[in-house]
Amino acid sequence: MDEHRTGRRPYGEPVWPPPEKEGLPPSARLYGAPAAPSRVRVPSWVRRAALFAVVLAAGTALVAGVAAFVASRLNAGPGPVAVEDGVAGVGYTVPPGWAAGTVPPVTGFTSVATADGSALVMARPAGPVSASAPRAATLDLADLYGRLLLHGDTVEVVDDRPVTVNGSTGHSRALRATYSDVVNQPAYLRVMLLTKDGESVVLLALAQPDTPRRRAEIDAVFRGVTW
Repeated sequence: MDEHRTGRRPYGEPVWPPPEKEGLPPSARLYGAPAAPSRVRVPSWVRRAALFAVVLAAGTALVAGVAAFVASRLNAGPGPVAVEDGVAGVGYTVPPGWAAGTVPPVTGFTSVATADGSALVMARPAGPVSASAPRAATLDLADLYGRLLLHGDTVEVVDDRPVTVNGSTGHSRALRATYSDVVNQPAYLRVMLLTKDGESVVLLALAQPDTPRRRAEIDAVFRGVTW
């Protein structure tokens, strides 16, 4: 059988594989020895684009980190708010979610703090009160403010007790009002009279609707009054 090999003699000394490729693997014999990769020059605009991408990514990560930090601070919500009543000479701290007001809605009170338009705490000086008669004065005040602020169809006494708050003594009385209509929810009113050195101060709290949470917040405010 004839053999036709272009560029080679059909007979004679074997010339395959070529002498210079002895010792190479079969793939190298077929395709040639692997050449070292050449150094490819990266265009300057590519380098600038890559640098810009890195800077942009770093800036985006920084902005995202700052945004996350601010969001975490906002989600944490504000802390307790301290109210200083220079006229009554008392200070009290309201829980997160409450805010100090400027003008008390009831004449005679000299400071106010509110919560979501559904609760408030106010304070005012009350003048001399006998140390032996704080309960009688507190009952009169609770009756007065109950008629002024509650206007309930039914009003009941839910708490009546002597109190001692940060060195001051006095009395506290709480009322709960309910309404026959379907619009007004039950309301809670608490009055506390504190006496010290022949002087007295009144604190009043009102919440509508009356909820365990609001009662607990009001109790905490009253327990923390300083005078």
